[in-house]
Amino acid sequence: MTIRLTALYIYVAILLVYAWKDWFKSLCGLILMMAVMRHESMPTTMFGIQGFNMWNVLLLGVFLAWIANRRREGFRWDMPRYITVLLLMYLGVIVVGFLRAALDRSYIEEYPLSSLVSEELINTIKWVLPGILLFDGCRTRRRVMMALICLLGVYLLISVQVINRMPLESVLGGRAGIERTRLRVCGEIGYSACDMSAFFAGASWATLAAHPLVRQKKYKVLVLAAAGIVTFGQAMTGGRAGYLAWGATGLVLCLLKWRKYLILAPVVVMLVPIVFPAVNARIWQGFGEIDVTGQTTVDLEEGVTSGRMIFWPHIVDKIVESPWVGYGRLATQRTGLREYLRAEYDESQTVGHPHNMYLETLLDNGILGSIPILLFFALMIVYSGKLFRSDDGLCSAVGGPALSLMLAQLFAGIGAQHFYPLESTVGMWTGMFLAIRVYVERRRVQMDVVPAENSWSRSNPRFSQQVAISSVHTCGLL
Repeated sequence: MTIRLTALYIYVAILLVYAWKDWFKSLCGLILMMAVMRHESMPTTMFGIQGFNMWNVLLLGVFLAWIANRRREGFRWDMPRYITVLLLMYLGVIVVGFLRAALDRSYIEEYPLSSLVSEELINTIKWVLPGILLFDGCRTRRRVMMALICLLGVYLLISVQVINRMPLESVLGGRAGIERTRLRVCGEIGYSACDMSAFFAGASWATLAAHPLVRQKKYKVLVLAAAGIVTFGQAMTGGRAGYLAWGATGLVLCLLKWRKYLILAPVVVMLVPIVFPAVNARIWQGFGEIDVTGQTTVDLEEGVTSGRMIFWPHIVDKIVESPWVGYGRLATQRTGLREYLRAEYDESQTVGHPHNMYLETLLDNGILGSIPILLFFALMIVYSGKLFRSDDGLCSAVGGPALSLMLAQLFAGIGAQHFYPLESTVGMWTGMFLAIRVYVERRRVQMDVVPAENSWSRSNPRFSQQVAISSVHTCGLL
C-alpha cells in the first residue's frame, strides 16, 4: 500500500468517526475529497465490489450521522416548497429516464443492467446529496463560511494539480502533440479536459466573487492569487467551450454588479494572445484556414465545432420525431444514432451523447421532461443573482460563486456538459444549495420572522447567538 493510499484511508477513517460528533465538518471533508477522488492512484473499488470506494463509504457514514443527529440539533426542513417540488420533479425526470432505458436497452445490450443502475441512477442522484445535506446543516454563519471555503478549495486543489503536471507549452505553444498531452494529464487527475475547463471557468470567477468576506488587504491578495491559479489552470486545459464560458460568465457578472471592470475587457482581449499564445491559437482554431484554392476560409465543422456541426442536425431530426417525451436516458445510443453516424461518416465521428446539454435533455426527456429542469436552473440563477447583487457581504459572497458556477456550466453546455448531476458538477450543486440556505435566512429577516442578529442561530439551539454572529470576524472576515 502506498503512502498516498494510507493517508487517504486514515483521512476517511478519522472523518467517519468524527461524523458522529459533528457530521457537518465531516461533510466538508467529503466535499474536499472531490479534488482527488478521481485521481489515477485512487482506488475506484474495494474487494471487487462495484461502488464500494472510500468516497461512497464516507458519504454513507455522513448521511447516517446526519439522520441520527438531525433531531437532536433541532433541525426542520425549511426549503421553500416550490423549490422542493421542482427538485423532486428534476430527480423524477432522471428516474423516469433511467427506467425507460432499463426497459428498452436497444443498442446497449452490452451494458450490464447492474452497471446501468449504478451509473445512470445511483451515481447520478448521489452527487446531489452533499448539497442537500449542506443546505440542511448550514444554520450558522460559521458553517456557511466553512462550506464556502471547502467548495472553493476543491477547485484550487485541482488547479494546482493541473499546473504541476501540465507542461507550459499548453499555454505558450511550440510543442507538437500538446492536445494529446492535455487529454492524458487531465484524465490522470480524474476529470476530462472539457469538464475541467468548464468548472474552472466558473470557479475562477467564484473565487473572486467571494472577496466581500475578506477585509484585510493581505487576505484579499490571497483571494486574488487563488483566482489567478484557477484561471491559469483553466488556460492549460485547452477546453474551448470553457474559454467561451469563462468570458461570458465574467461579462454577466460585470453587467450585474462589477460594471466598472468592463473597461478591462479590451485589455484582457489584447493580452491573451501575447501572454498565452497557445490559448489564443486554440480559441481561434478553425478560423483563417487555407483551402485547396489558397483562399482563407472558416472551417465551421471540423475546426470551430470539432465535428459537432456534422451530427447536431441528426440529433435535431431525432428530437423532432418525439418532441414531447423524448426517448429516455442514453437516447443517442439507444435510438441507433451512434451506429448511424458510424456507418454514415466514420468511426471518429461516433458520439455517445449530443455534446450539447440542451439537445441532450430534449432528446432524452422531451419538452415535458425538460421544463422542470430548465425551471429549476432558471430559479437558481435568479436567486443567486439577487444574493450576488446584495450589499450584505455574506449574501454576495455566497450568491456570486453559485451564480458563477451555474453560468459557466450553462454556457459551456453549448458544446458539451450535461444537466444530469455528475462528479464534475458536485461543486456547482453544492454552491446552489448553499445559496438556497442563505436566501432562506435572508427572507426570514426581510419578512421579520426572526430578528436579523438571530437569524443564523434560531434553527440550531446548540449554537449560541454569540457564536453565530461573531464567528464571521475570524481571520479578518466580515
